[in-house]
Amino acid sequence: MRRFPTLVTMIWAILGGVFTMVQADEGMWLFNQPPTELLKAKYGVELSKDWLGHLQNASIRFNNGGSGSFISSKGLVLTNHHIGADALEKLSTKDRNLLKAGFLARNPAAEMVCPDLELNVLVSIEDVTQRVESAVKPNLAAVEAAAARRAILAEIEAESKKATGLRSDVVTLHHGGLYHLYRYHRFTDVRLVFAPEAAIAGYGGDVDNFEFPRYDLDFCLFRVYVEGKPHTPEHFLKVAPLGAASGELVFVSGHPGATQRLETLAKLRYRRDCLIPYSLARLRTMEAALLQYSATGPEPAARSATLLHSYANARKALSGQLQGLLNAELLATKAQQEANLVAHAKIQTPWQQAAQAVEAFRSFDRSYFLLELAHGTDSELFTIARHVVRLATEKGKPNGTRLREYRDSNRESLELSLFSPAPIHKGLETIRLGTALSFLAEQLGGEHPVVGMALDGESPMVRAAGLVEKTRLAEVSFRKTLAGQSAESLAASDDPMIRLALALDKTTRENRIRYEAEVEEPERQANGAISRLRFQLAGANPVAPDATFTLRLAFGTVKGYEAEGKTLSPWTTMAGLWDRHALLGTREPFLLPQRWLDGKANIPLETPFNIVSTADTIGGNSGSPVVNRKGELIGVNFDRNRFGLVRNFVYTDLQARHIMVDIRIILATLQSLYGAEFLVKELGN
Repeated sequence: MRRFPTLVTMIWAILGGVFTMVQADEGMWLFNQPPTELLKAKYGVELSKDWLGHLQNASIRFNNGGSGSFISSKGLVLTNHHIGADALEKLSTKDRNLLKAGFLARNPAAEMVCPDLELNVLVSIEDVTQRVESAVKPNLAAVEAAAARRAILAEIEAESKKATGLRSDVVTLHHGGLYHLYRYHRFTDVRLVFAPEAAIAGYGGDVDNFEFPRYDLDFCLFRVYVEGKPHTPEHFLKVAPLGAASGELVFVSGHPGATQRLETLAKLRYRRDCLIPYSLARLRTMEAALLQYSATGPEPAARSATLLHSYANARKALSGQLQGLLNAELLATKAQQEANLVAHAKIQTPWQQAAQAVEAFRSFDRSYFLLELAHGTDSELFTIARHVVRLATEKGKPNGTRLREYRDSNRESLELSLFSPAPIHKGLETIRLGTALSFLAEQLGGEHPVVGMALDGESPMVRAAGLVEKTRLAEVSFRKTLAGQSAESLAASDDPMIRLALALDKTTRENRIRYEAEVEEPERQANGAISRLRFQLAGANPVAPDATFTLRLAFGTVKGYEAEGKTLSPWTTMAGLWDRHALLGTREPFLLPQRWLDGKANIPLETPFNIVSTADTIGGNSGSPVVNRKGELIGVNFDRNRFGLVRNFVYTDLQARHIMVDIRIILATLQSLYGAEFLVKELGN
């Protein structure tokens, strides 16, 4: 049986010029370009503008890489526990580990203010493609084209921010085929309301990660405040207390991070042979170091838990993606698809340009990753130092010539992060930075000039310990003082972390400039041309763009699947959890919180726990609300199964599923285990 039946929803088989549509539940669709005809043809469903607008305005983007939704008229927000874990860790103290113990605010006064959490709600989308493309004149050199594109994007964002007061981001879609202006309401007064214990939120740990059946209570509740009072959103999702039925059509509204389904064959081969192997080497190195550090005591284990989960999750996800790209059939399908497009276009120039950009990147990609992406200096303190150093230079430039992260439109979000009062733990910082510096030396070699500048004659761990101990960047007031200085004043700083950022910045900027001119801009032009060809072929049938961590709509049906000779139900239940506990519950990561052991009889065994559907999701969809045809909440997305890891490159519903927490277990546990009846009442139940 074929494992990879299609690479994109609208797969084109150009046989005599005929364009064919595959009827699959594929696509992370734009809210301003919904799959109306596809849904009508397959499911007889017509999505109204009011339905779409309501779901859009109830959906939320978390600045730490996840999704969520408003679920009450009092600003209550639902997301995943693993999305909330960053806030839980920052709000924990030596004597109160919120990740381990969980949290419940029994009244508004007990809700805890999150130090640097920003939530975005999409207000509007405007197509600005023509304006962007008109500003980038034909036949410009790549450097000039990149500068012109940077200037017009900054201009559009600044104009929108000034006119509306909303966060304004120009989003590149179809790898350069379209440019849309997204405007958001920003919410920065966000308070923690409820979180279960990590032991049940992530039950099964890395063993069960990307697996199914699952028993994870992976949800967390926050509340948004405006001017000191709970926000009263016009749009919020009402719960469907009876959940969803087998075969029922459901919708996922969230912010998928990145997919590569429309990338060229050359780029996919680069990912397979260079990018993913490099990334896996780095992730394994960092994961091993953090595992060793966490084993030194309860406090190091608590401090490193969220970061360790992040590295382990990324390592497992990329391993699955690599397995997909090593499948000859997948790349053969991509090669045939690309050959069909080339034959239809009767030119090869765009694909040749894209391939040349990939080859150009191969010559300096390690340096770019290690320096510009800071893989070789990975730590919070160094990230702060770099921002301070670059701010001093960038703020004196015209807005349109700055690096994107320092444009006026991004200033508020940058300062929220840069001046966060969240604690920085020196032990964890030393391990992170020391391991990163070791990786830098491994990748570039001990004699490399950059390695010499970074280590300054010391071993990586000794150097890291000295930098972390002597810098004052953990002090928010010190950061604010430095951020207000000129480049000339900052150059005289004696702070060692600032000195390191200054020493590396020239080489790092050179990598950034080279990447934008030799890789990013040529790829954008080539992929833009390829995308326009796709648009011509698609005609009235739109093609969903690759994910960009912007709001998308996916759909699918609640459906089980077969694996390892077993037919799996689309649900797990409380009964299954207790069976798994009886088998494995004497050891980590299958230990249950005492509250659950004591309250075993409180929740009926048939209560649904986790549920799967065929809807098209990816990383970034964590915390996404899942709704039925009425727009009622039936669950919250938290993972994919291992068969879904290949969805970065190809959609398949044969065995691939996304996994969500069923609304019924959320209501039942709040009511019967956590004594949070008032929250159940707030949800209208």
